[in-house]
Amino acid sequence: MRNWEFRQGVHDIGNGLYGYVQPDGTWGWSNAGLVTSRGQTLLIDTLMSVPLTRAMLDDFARVEGGEKVDLLVNTHANPDHFFGNGVVEGAEIIGTRAMRAEMAHFDPRALATLSATWQEWGEAGEFLFETMGRQFDFSGVDELTLPTRTFDDRLLLTVGDKRVELVDLGPAHTLSDTIAWVPDDKVVFTGDLLFNEGHPVLWAGPMSRWIAACRFIEELAPEVVVPGHGPICGVEGVVRMREYFEHLVAQARGRFEAGMPWQEAARDIPLKEYAHWTDPERIVVNVYSLYKEWNPDLATATPPALFAEMLHYRKECAGGGCNHVH
Repeated sequence: MRNWEFRQGVHDIGNGLYGYVQPDGTWGWSNAGLVTSRGQTLLIDTLMSVPLTRAMLDDFARVEGGEKVDLLVNTHANPDHFFGNGVVEGAEIIGTRAMRAEMAHFDPRALATLSATWQEWGEAGEFLFETMGRQFDFSGVDELTLPTRTFDDRLLLTVGDKRVELVDLGPAHTLSDTIAWVPDDKVVFTGDLLFNEGHPVLWAGPMSRWIAACRFIEELAPEVVVPGHGPICGVEGVVRMREYFEHLVAQARGRFEAGMPWQEAARDIPLKEYAHWTDPERIVVNVYSLYKEWNPDLATATPPALFAEMLHYRKECAGGGCNHVH
């Protein structure tokens, strides 16, 4: 199945299921979902900010059964999937135990003050300001709203007469990555286990876990996949991302064994059919993660160091300045 039209707002999947899509799907522009049945509703993820989440809830309120949210599931602990939790009044919020613990480490005030403080953070601050600080209004998220009900591994929910299976397939993108699978409708909401037509970023890993997560989703044989970022698609989108990871593993391994530094390898690996994907700077994090997996004694690159390295990549490789983009 080809990608659905990549347009802002609600997409009617059918039979009470909806996706909410935010172009262009780059840093912070995430997707969400809604399951409705017999007067009950399940929301899958909120958005990066209070205003964005409120606008989404207003849009969902216009579809049948979408006026009120009974259950909210967060797929993982990135702010663009849970910072709007506090807007969803009266809902029971569900997430894995590991996810909740990871969420609790975020300081929402750090992003709220980014526009005023980014220069104090050096190159990491410059990167964060360019990718998120300019674009999002973080006011209204003074305190985090965390899941009130936690689980480990799997949880079966009933929404009206629909079964929704929550399965934690992390650590991969983050320490815990949950999919919401609606088997009778053959629809899966993947969270950030799928960036459709965008480079994924491996914050936790190992990459082999993410490849296994892709295979798990493929074996479900979904007809519709709502990714964490990018247009709604079929299972082919999951296959493409798994093949991207397999390409990186194969290409990075030879460079690792030849002694090429990870920073150089990230610029040297040919992107081929993935060259048009958004956010190519994320390859530096992915290659570093592989190198660190293969050599645990490799000097640790902290998140600020990785943000700075992605900034360098953006500046060096813009307009085709790196070998692999030709």
